[in-house]
Amino acid sequence: MRQVDTLIIGGGIAGLSAAARLARHGETVVLEAESQPGYHASGRSVTFCHFGLGDGLVKALTAVSRETFAAPISEGETPVAHRHPALHIARADQAAEVDALEKVHRALSPDYHRLSGKEAAKIVPLRTGGEAATAFALLDPNGFKLDPHAMLQRHIAALREAGGTLVTDARATAIRRDGGRWVVDTMDESYATTRLINAAGAWADQVAAMAGVAPIGIEPRRRTVISFNGPGDTDVSAWPFTKTIGEGFYFLPEGTDRLLASPQDETVSEPCDASPEEIDIATIAWRIEEATTMTVPRIAHRWAGLRSFAPDERPVVGYDPDAPGFFWLAGQGGFGLQTSPALSLAAEALAMELEWPENLKRGGIGMQDLEPKRLRERRSA
Repeated sequence: MRQVDTLIIGGGIAGLSAAARLARHGETVVLEAESQPGYHASGRSVTFCHFGLGDGLVKALTAVSRETFAAPISEGETPVAHRHPALHIARADQAAEVDALEKVHRALSPDYHRLSGKEAAKIVPLRTGGEAATAFALLDPNGFKLDPHAMLQRHIAALREAGGTLVTDARATAIRRDGGRWVVDTMDESYATTRLINAAGAWADQVAAMAGVAPIGIEPRRRTVISFNGPGDTDVSAWPFTKTIGEGFYFLPEGTDRLLASPQDETVSEPCDASPEEIDIATIAWRIEEATTMTVPRIAHRWAGLRSFAPDERPVVGYDPDAPGFFWLAGQGGFGLQTSPALSLAAEALAMELEWPENLKRGGIGMQDLEPKRLRERRSA
């Protein structure tokens, strides 16, 4: 049996970003059930950092994380983020939603611009007439396109540099409490630790149940993405990430001639290797054609992934109040990559009982906003 200081179950962005920090405090091992890290969610994400997701806490975590994405990188280092504009569009009946999001942008991204539908249509081919017409838009020039693969690889490199280990094809087969330690068995090896971090994404509640820890209500939801060619010979590479306010769709460029798009579906699912369904593929094509002057004659590629939500749709970071040494790092929804710098800071501080980071304080983010005991209290109320 291998004794380690910190054992992390889950090799997605949550587990690996935390591991890169925690490895500096002691021997850290990450167990990934699949053959490669980020297989189910992080590696299938259309990753763009913007303020159109989540509540005030998620937006604050995004703002803190964006400082990391905007920071200069060292010479020879692979960039994980590229500055790219974000355009949030809305119909005439969504004026109140536009006003609410504008307040967020005014506080967190002062360089934003409010546009009319006709002004927005000069940037991307939006319809300005009909029921699905764009009437208002907010343009944020300080969004970031993120590179999930580069982010994962950077964290793996930091983990290894600090003496930590990523073990793939290492699905947990049993978890038990043995005195003051957690013991996790895999097919090849057993590990003992006083600090077990549950970063298993859609499987987080299943991992907890295996350990005899009460679940917190993590709900996996499927998200579908397609890719298709842009209009004619148009170079779409400079088009902004374009997202409807509320339900609808988003699209963004992939290279010079192709677009990625999603109907923003959130279909409740069991934890699984998700695949797209025809109804969701048809929905995104229809919504794109209704709201823009583009057509989707042929879909080049399609896929789906699972995003995992806690009951209050906020991330869960901290020790379980009823299970000593069992640490939750779950519920990152569709914002896991764009909030990972802030959430890994929080995970390090809470796991190692360190001083709460100053940038999280400045962002108005408290540890009580993240800790799992809020969900236990909610259930018992």
